[in-house]
Amino acid sequence: MSLKNFLLLEGTLEGATAGSSIEIGGDEGHHGARVMRLRPGESILLTDTHGHQAEATVTNVSKSSFDIQLCSAPTHEPAPETTFVLVQALAKGGRDESAIEMATELGVDRIIPWQADRSVVQWKGAKEGKGLEKWRARINAAVKQSRRARIPVLEPVVTSDDLAAQIARAVDSGSTVLALHESATVGLGAHLRDLNHAAGRQEGIPRDVWVIVGPEGGISDSEIDRFARAGATPTLLGTEILRASSAGPAALAALCAVTGRWQ
Repeated sequence: MSLKNFLLLEGTLEGATAGSSIEIGGDEGHHGARVMRLRPGESILLTDTHGHQAEATVTNVSKSSFDIQLCSAPTHEPAPETTFVLVQALAKGGRDESAIEMATELGVDRIIPWQADRSVVQWKGAKEGKGLEKWRARINAAVKQSRRARIPVLEPVVTSDDLAAQIARAVDSGSTVLALHESATVGLGAHLRDLNHAAGRQEGIPRDVWVIVGPEGGISDSEIDRFARAGATPTLLGTEILRASSAGPAALAALCAVTGRWQ
């Protein structure tokens, strides 16, 4: 039987050993006890979302929580040498949520919501909190689906001016920032070849690789100019025009292939 995956609070598996007992409460405890109807003796896979995972056996179930016992000491997955950052513009029809869900399954490390000039969706006032809550739920579900040991960091929504400032700081610290745009003259393949050569030499690999994806109407000319001045590289993602939901995941999949994530 396939193991079920659950999210735990930070530090829950830190220092745990085989035989350690843990009570799972909160939302995860309620979901396991009431929705999934776990029973004593069932096996599950636990992750604290900070690199630790362990197989465990359910020992007791109450109305809104359950207890487990670790079958073995937790394994630890070290943080990647190069982190992937997805800047995803807010998009209508849930396409932005689909993008971050797939990006999470593919291994993205940081996600930055972006209120772009052409974003039809607007996160203002209380909508920002609700929007972040929806994004967090999609991220959590994707972590469980993909059985990741780490959860992406979800950052506050940024404006285009905020993003330009962040790009400048990232580039100054050695990051590579790729802004996907149909007017770009350099394709993603060229950047991937550079990254592949750097990985083969085990030197010159950037600390972070950013991928910036615009909304339905794309990144505006004024935005791409500002981002380029800040140090981002306008990048062409093939000859096809991809949706806001698929452009970021497509670029991330290619990055995974050339930076050693999928070895």
